[in-house]
Amino acid sequence: MTDARWIEIETDLTNAVGHFEKSIALYELGGFNEAGIKSYQAEMALMHSLQSAHTSLENCFLGILEMLDEERPTGKNWHADLIRRIARELPGRRPAIVSETLAEAADETRCFRHRATHTYDSFESDDIVPTLDAAWI
Repeated sequence: MTDARWIEIETDLTNAVGHFEKSIALYELGGFNEAGIKSYQAEMALMHSLQSAHTSLENCFLGILEMLDEERPTGKNWHADLIRRIARELPGRRPAIVSETLAEAADETRCFRHRATHTYDSFESDDIVPTLDAAWI
């Protein structure tokens, strides 16, 4: 395809992959049980990295819908609706954009982003393992 909008979509996807990879590396560095600011730094870096990863992935998905002249989801559940929509075939219009496996992984990172933005103060590093597993996909 020659449409230049693919440049931004590819950039968003590259950024998402990079943030997911760095999130895994941050988790492996640990520091979550350190005293004081070290623990805070480790927790905040990991949460922000994962949030940035999912946001970049979401921007990629939105860019693809725009390329296809498909309206973006609206309403209070639009983030979840976006993932469901791109995983669904629209008969006569387009195939599914992502596999069900990738959609499930994206939904896990979306859920983490929601939890992180609403519950910063209750972060538990062990609870993040399913999200990091999803980041590998």
